[in-house]
Amino acid sequence: MDTLDWVVVGGYFFVMVAIGYWSRGRIKNIADFFTAGGKMPWWLSGISHHMSGYSAVMFVAFAAEAYRLGLTVYIWWALTIGVGVGIGAFLWAGTWNRLRSKHGVKSPLEYLARRYNVPTQQIMAWAGAALKVVDIAAKWVAVSLLLQGFAGVPIWLGITIVGAVTMVYSVLGGLWADALTDFGQFIIQGAAGIAMFVAVAAHFGGIDFMWTIWDDLPESHSEPLSGNYTLIFFMALFLIKTLEYNGGMWNLAQRYMAAPSGAAAKRSALLSSALWLVWPLVLFFPMWAAPLIVPGMEANAEQAYVEMGKLMLPAGMIGLVLAGFFSHTMAMVSSDANVISAVITRDMLPRLWKGVRRLSEPAQLQLARITTFAFIGLSMTIALTADTKGFVLKVVIALVAATMGPIAIPLMLGMLPWFKKVGPTAATSSVIGGLGTWAVLYVLQQNKVEFVTQAVIVSWPLLVSLVLYLLIGLVIKPEPSEERSALVDSLQSDADDEKVPTRA
Repeated sequence: MDTLDWVVVGGYFFVMVAIGYWSRGRIKNIADFFTAGGKMPWWLSGISHHMSGYSAVMFVAFAAEAYRLGLTVYIWWALTIGVGVGIGAFLWAGTWNRLRSKHGVKSPLEYLARRYNVPTQQIMAWAGAALKVVDIAAKWVAVSLLLQGFAGVPIWLGITIVGAVTMVYSVLGGLWADALTDFGQFIIQGAAGIAMFVAVAAHFGGIDFMWTIWDDLPESHSEPLSGNYTLIFFMALFLIKTLEYNGGMWNLAQRYMAAPSGAAAKRSALLSSALWLVWPLVLFFPMWAAPLIVPGMEANAEQAYVEMGKLMLPAGMIGLVLAGFFSHTMAMVSSDANVISAVITRDMLPRLWKGVRRLSEPAQLQLARITTFAFIGLSMTIALTADTKGFVLKVVIALVAATMGPIAIPLMLGMLPWFKKVGPTAATSSVIGGLGTWAVLYVLQQNKVEFVTQAVIVSWPLLVSLVLYLLIGLVIKPEPSEERSALVDSLQSDADDEKVPTRA
């Protein structure tokens, strides 16, 4: 990297910290910190939702799969998310918003104590928090691998630098800082992605490379599903991503909660869905073309995008592309840190220390900042001590995708009117059964048991969790409750006459 590239990267970090400091003045209480007080414009909420959904993992693990296998990574990843978020615009986006506006909910898990019971809420809170801290560690590793590839910066130093900058603006500015930096990162990412796309088009002599490269690539690269990515894997991941990106990934629920109304949250979701269907294509085409530009990297495909960037981009543009990588990771990590802080502060600590509920507003805000700092620090520690080779894809597929379903099913289905009779017994059984299935399969996978394929470890925990939730909740032991029914009914419309008194 040249001096100009470092100036671009340094300027990017400075702007992110400045936004965090500016946003600090907009944070008056814990509602502002966690949900932006419900004052976030729908378009900003939609862009923030989109940006918070992926990270530098795309340019490491997914770029490697695009290099090796071609089109399939768009089909099973971006397409499933785009369609799933579009479906969620009509099922969940407005519902999340009404939890805030009608019930004063500030954490995505806060409503679970009323919808099911406190033990169910606590199981999901602890399991989800443990999952997210490892997930974010993988994001730190991904971005540090890119920084090492472009600039030779040691992995530990890359994690430390990017983590420290993210920590500063996340702790200072809360959700407002997250959303505003997401918007700035959206602009930077757009410029970086278009720069790489144009460079690749110029290399091949025009925009027609988008359809001509497939003649020179292996035939399997144009197949929608190939390699380990089977139809069963695709179907399971479609359901997982639909749940995950509509609120099962808690930080994305926050974006809907921050919009002014349920109708505005729906528009946010539709905008995010459109971005998911279109923008990844701009990013993936250079990755699909990479075997023709930097051939022979199958054994080290995680560095393919880096090598292509170094080969094709002029000084200054490499720094911009690297800033784009940072933007992905920092957007996701900062939003995750904010929502985990909300879950810890609102749902976990009050069960361990009853004095939390008696804290003043300023003290609660200070506690939220401390937990945000602690979460980011713990995820950085895990990243610094991890074996980085293969760590990113392993976490994203074998851990996050496989366990997200059991954690998300009771959370997401519990908001829909068709499942009002499903109670805490079914919800708890669903989470424990799904995670237990994953644990057994993971051990078998580590022992090289042949039948535990990627499709199995992703689909079986989801299937077990879903069957237990529906079978116990609707057939074996329905647990209807007037209070639960009233809660769910109140989430179906913005109308004030459906408001249910909030439990103290």
